[in-house]
Amino acid sequence: MDERDETTALHVVGWIVGDQRRAERMLDVTGLSADGLRAAVGNPAQLGAILDFLLDYEPDLLRCADELDLRPEQIVAARERLRS
Repeated sequence: MDERDETTALHVVGWIVGDQRRAERMLDVTGLSADGLRAAVGNPAQLGAILDFLLDYEPDLLRCADELDLRPEQIVAARERLRS
């Protein structure tokens, strides 16, 4: 894992919370609270879990990658490195 993976994950978090419905769904699915989400920002394992949320719904993955000017594969690779 390197700093770029955490940066990618933080951009994804920003994209997720930029839409209230999507943010609420992420909190419901992950079991995180708003405080837990703030704490997750500094934790690579929890950032990885948030990326898992995105990876589990391909339409959001594709939309997120497009809006962040990333390839979906970059997000997947960041997730894999955060896992290790």
